[in-house]
Amino acid sequence: MFNEYNETEKCSKWVFDTKYRSSSRAIEWNFVCDNRWKGAVAQTVYMLGVFTGAVVLGGMADKYGRKTIFCWSGVLQLILGVVVAFIPEYWTFLVIRFLYAIFGSAGAYITGFVLTMEIVGASKRTACGVTFQAAFAAGIILVAGWGALIDNRQILQVVYGLHGLLLIPHIWIMDESPRWLWAQGRAKEAVEIVEKALKLNKSEVVLDKAQLVSKGKIQVNGDTDAPSASTIDLFKSPNLRNKTLNVCLCWFANSLVYYGLTLSSGKIEGNPYLITAIFGFVEFPSYAAVIYFLDIWGRRPLISSMMLIGGAACIIAAYLPSGSILATSIVIAGKLFIAGSFAIIYNYSAELFPTVVRNSALGLGSMCARLSGALTPLISLLDSFDPKIPAVLFGVIALVSGFLTLFLPETTNQPMPQSLAEGESFGKGDTCFTTCLGKKRSKRYSVEDKTPEAMVPLEDMSKKV
Repeated sequence: MFNEYNETEKCSKWVFDTKYRSSSRAIEWNFVCDNRWKGAVAQTVYMLGVFTGAVVLGGMADKYGRKTIFCWSGVLQLILGVVVAFIPEYWTFLVIRFLYAIFGSAGAYITGFVLTMEIVGASKRTACGVTFQAAFAAGIILVAGWGALIDNRQILQVVYGLHGLLLIPHIWIMDESPRWLWAQGRAKEAVEIVEKALKLNKSEVVLDKAQLVSKGKIQVNGDTDAPSASTIDLFKSPNLRNKTLNVCLCWFANSLVYYGLTLSSGKIEGNPYLITAIFGFVEFPSYAAVIYFLDIWGRRPLISSMMLIGGAACIIAAYLPSGSILATSIVIAGKLFIAGSFAIIYNYSAELFPTVVRNSALGLGSMCARLSGALTPLISLLDSFDPKIPAVLFGVIALVSGFLTLFLPETTNQPMPQSLAEGESFGKGDTCFTTCLGKKRSKRYSVEDKTPEAMVPLEDMSKKV
């Protein structure tokens, strides 16, 4: 800007538009001009917290149990979510925000998803997994609603934080994953949980508890010399390693485009709460389409198609006039498709990897997603050089990953692998190009086989209930 002497002066503050909000940290702490980086760093630190939690808590959930990590994370999420509202200083705020991300998005969300996927059979995994993701979209709408109603940013954050109370009853009403218990040699507890589920479903199926417990003991005794699995095991064998690297890129790309398009919504003119709510609502038809088509078309072709379309939308929007109706429509369409692919990768990852490292695998994938989420606000700063750079970069990465997902095996209606050996052999040689979109694969694997999974037989039970 220029002063009265026509001399250049550095920007020091903004006159904020308080039409929709008069109180925020950006306003109070002046996250503009030379301090613009502080807002981007706050977003990056949050994503780095999720990154850390995904690695640390993912491994802990495989070792100590899904329910244990979920419940502790829920309690800490509640406490930190309220405390962060009253932090008066920037650097302390970053620390609390980092910890909140570890236990909120990583500890409660990812572990809760794995637990959800492990308590249902193959025929229910699509509906349960995608419905779990739909709760995220509902949260976006709720965030917009509370933001429109509450102007004071401290009260607003307290209200957001108190939503953690919804997780506390799970300490008493939720059971541990029977698949995890079975893998840990706690067969009796696993079978008791399955019996409880059958009773609640009013099923007439009667389990031979003694036989199943005996089978579990034999399996555990046969594995006593095997070392406990960890994230490192995902990279030790070629097939698991290739799947892991491919899935990690897929998580990275989905998150990059998802949050990139979300940040783009902030540049759309209009009521920010209405725009945020629309971006939340637009995900529901995507989830509905995923639930309907995922078991018909399969995981692989659907996630690839959605990522390719979402990536193309990013690139196209970059070359359209900012704020135009066409550009806004393209951004919303891109968000619709990328939300669908993001939901699929959660399901897909849980089905690709064996029980002994499933939470670690999802944690690793989520870690990659949060790494890209941490980079997204920083990449967005590149718009100061050319407004097209961020969106084009997001789109190209999505296109590359969308193509590479065609090399992953199909998992539709397949029993989930349990051991590392099963995880290594699962889907070997099965790509979109070698199996004609899964037709040959269906001959090699079949969930209709009479032999149940090498776990508590939830797959068989789901067909009988």
